[in-house]
Amino acid sequence: MDLRLTEEQELLRRTIRDFAEAEMRPHVMGWDEAQAFPAELWRRMAALGLTGIQVPDEYGGAGMSAVAYCICLEELARVDPSVSLSVAAHNGLAVAHISLFGNEAQKREFLVPLAEGKKIGGWALTEANSGSDAAAMRTQARRDGRHWILTGTKQFITHGAIADTLVVTAVTDREQGAKGISAFIVPRGTPGLRAGKKENKLGMRASDTSEVILEGGRVPETALIGAAGEGFLQAMQVLDAGRIGIAALAVGLAEGAYDAARRYALERRQFGRPIAEFQAIRWKIADMATKIAAARLLTYHAAWMRDQKIERTSQESSIAKLYASEIAVRAAEECVQIHGGYGFVKDYPAEKYFRDVKLCTIGEGTSEIQRLVIGRRLLGR
Repeated sequence: MDLRLTEEQELLRRTIRDFAEAEMRPHVMGWDEAQAFPAELWRRMAALGLTGIQVPDEYGGAGMSAVAYCICLEELARVDPSVSLSVAAHNGLAVAHISLFGNEAQKREFLVPLAEGKKIGGWALTEANSGSDAAAMRTQARRDGRHWILTGTKQFITHGAIADTLVVTAVTDREQGAKGISAFIVPRGTPGLRAGKKENKLGMRASDTSEVILEGGRVPETALIGAAGEGFLQAMQVLDAGRIGIAALAVGLAEGAYDAARRYALERRQFGRPIAEFQAIRWKIADMATKIAAARLLTYHAAWMRDQKIERTSQESSIAKLYASEIAVRAAEECVQIHGGYGFVKDYPAEKYFRDVKLCTIGEGTSEIQRLVIGRRLLGR
């Protein structure tokens, strides 16, 4: 196994990095303060293939590998983690669910415009009382002739207010527990579908997070993805792959914090010399770089396994997500510490990395859930 990047992958990294520096860096704080998703940026990202990164070209995607997907998310997160989060949620959740489990007609109707960036995807799993315990969801879907009627409220949904196409999980047979949960494609404009409260978040503020409310949402029977009762298993498989994306996002965020800390340490002078010359600062920088390198290797290894079509990567995905997200928190904290008082104000990027990073240990499975998954794989139930 050789995890060195190919020339093509190195070119991809430079391309996305140049794009992020030119098209995103000048606007990061404006988007953050406005809590506004940069719709104009979406069109420019689509031109680079970032809206259908792993979707085959026959469905309008870029047909990239899982490792390439990590590179894209990492480079976006290095500049603005909230934009990377939106790309990850679109690609790794909504698009991935339809790509993995949708039938040919569903792919032609919904996957193609999503991959081409003409539409934005959202994935509605979480509810107020079913976060880590996803199988406890209350949203219901009942059959009505050749339609399904969906009723319930989803919470903390990325793109909940702006998604054109939502993948929604709902209970179709409560007596079956997790095996009674199904997944549906619900387009924006479906009668009974509306956006609820927009969350006022600590970080990742340019990425829309809102409630999704279904009040008798009526969709045709063709909206069902796969067979009834398969939705929960589908969702868990989507999360297996999606966690690799969040790990890559965390690596990129940590890299951005490291870059900012290193740059500041070389510029800031105290006691007549740059603070980078003090051992305490050098050790912080060295520890950050070491942990980021380890997190990147864990993440790329999990992605490589996906590319090799190894059937189950649950353990590797969870290990990568757990380690990368937790070292990213530490890197962001050290970035603030190295900046001192300037790390506490918005004139420098340190405080935004610090606000953004905490979601990495929560979204797509908390650190506690990752440890549970890893423990089960190592020791059995």
